Amino acid sequence: MNGQWYDADAGPLVRPYAMTGGRTKPGLHGVRFDLIALVVVHADGPDAVAESLLGPEHRALLGLCRSETQSVAELAADADLPVGVVRVLLGDLLEGGHVKVSRPVPPARLPDERILREVIEGLRAL
Repeated sequence: MNGQWYDADAGPLVRPYAMTGGRTKPGLHGVRFDLIALVVVHADGPDAVAESLLGPEHRALLGLCRSETQSVAELAADADLPVGVVRVLLGDLLEGGHVKVSRPVPPARLPDERILREVIEGLRAL
């Protein structure tokens, strides 16, 4: 280093606990924000005036969700924020009616082991 102080070297200017007001858990809805939970901006959400009252991190998350549905993991990566902070901020946005959170469609369940054995036995019989 040449003695100069760069912002990138200093780390984030605002610490995570300041962004969440010291909270570590998402709001009152009790929604689990798994890494694969999908977040989309609520079509009937509050207007631009209500959105302008939000903090910069909240607005950044809304901006990321506006273009396409995002997972919690994608939001954390794109916003360059810790996942725990993103979960708390999403809790705020959910309570305010700004976003909707849904679980992705579960992967197809594997067939019953008994069925697989019957198929194998049928193939062997050929």
